[in-house]
Amino acid sequence: MESKDFLARLIDIPGVSGYEMEVAHEVSNVFKEYCDDVRIDDFYNVYGRKTGGDLEDRPKIMLAAHIDEIGLMVKDIDEKGFIKFTTIGGVDQRILLSQEVIVYGKEPLFGVIGAKPPHLQQPGERGQSVKIEDMTIDLGLSAEEVKELVKVGDIITFKSPLVSMKNGFVNGKSIDDRAGVAVMLEAMKELNRLHFNADVYFVATVQEEVGVRGGTISTYSVNPDIGIAIDVTHGDTPDSSKEDTHAMNKGPSIAIGPNLHPKLTKRLMDIAKEYGLEYQIEVAPGPTGTDARVMQIVREGIPTVLVEIPLRYMHTTVETLNMDNVKKAGRIIALFIASMEEGWQKWLSY
Repeated sequence: MESKDFLARLIDIPGVSGYEMEVAHEVSNVFKEYCDDVRIDDFYNVYGRKTGGDLEDRPKIMLAAHIDEIGLMVKDIDEKGFIKFTTIGGVDQRILLSQEVIVYGKEPLFGVIGAKPPHLQQPGERGQSVKIEDMTIDLGLSAEEVKELVKVGDIITFKSPLVSMKNGFVNGKSIDDRAGVAVMLEAMKELNRLHFNADVYFVATVQEEVGVRGGTISTYSVNPDIGIAIDVTHGDTPDSSKEDTHAMNKGPSIAIGPNLHPKLTKRLMDIAKEYGLEYQIEVAPGPTGTDARVMQIVREGIPTVLVEIPLRYMHTTVETLNMDNVKKAGRIIALFIASMEEGWQKWLSY
């Protein structure tokens, strides 16, 4: 399967943090095409295992990318059938007004987020941002119909399918971090063409956006020798500093900092250089906002590296990414795994 087609399928499936059931089953079905065995745990983390080689002491390597997305939840339904809502994960309320959404009640219901138009605003209201408590979702139904189909606590996602742009760019919702799952797919396909000695666990994690919970659970379960977290980082935009962003056309970013293992990170960079694959460097002086944050400290500690894809407009409905970087990241990771031959433990020791 092409990673772009896989990503398009994934972002169309609801998977707000804590409610990843449906997207987990889709990921599981695709993983089964490339892995020796696949399972889903009680929290809907998806584990795909792929074994290669015959070394008795081959390493156990875990890749992690999260499948949950930011979203909304029904908080109240007023007497006219308008839905009041709250957020799950880091939703930027500036992007909410006029968004199209899907409310997952007894059936999926299309709606729009509205607020008082400027014509009806008082002079003091004009020029001010609309607060989330002043927004409502309009389903175009009567109050009786809404209350029959929707209840407090139902989840809501944004309606924003994957859109193709020029030069390999795409945009849509929840590319953070379903693009990371697409990177794992690319790594699986690359490993099919390579000789490698490792037990590789591809884990699509849950609830990253609300506290890297799935990464904690799954790393404890797998207990790998090496962890590879895959996520997105900030792509360059005109209103952001060069120091805080990364070019969209110069390959994935490899993070360096105390959250990441220095020798393994250097090995990852050396592999990229050896095969002429572009990469950038992400300076991460503290805990990263990714699954790497918890992978490193589970059990006795897991030596971890972090590969990131530059992404513009993070946590919006038009997250923008270059699919070439997805393929490059998958190849770098697969070659890194294949480089772990006999004596691989030397890359862990100081």
